[in-house]
Amino acid sequence: MSIHPSLKLHKGQAETRSVLKRTERIRMLMAEGKWDKNNSSIYGLPKVKIVKIKIKKEKAQEKPAEGSTTETKTENKS
Repeated sequence: MSIHPSLKLHKGQAETRSVLKRTERIRMLMAEGKWDKNNSSIYGLPKVKIVKIKIKKEKAQEKPAEGSTTETKTENKS
């Protein structure tokens, strides 16, 4: 049985989440120094901002000069 197209995950959907699990929030707070393992409670944690990074597509890399590649190919054949 196949999955209905509306239920399939697309590439962008699986990567970003708006909600973190409790352990992930605690790790982020510990890294920022806002949570102490001995004195802080795991309940009522403050909100943690999630940074979404957008990656710009790089322009197509310049192709090497064709004259230099053909010269190396002919030299290797000799």
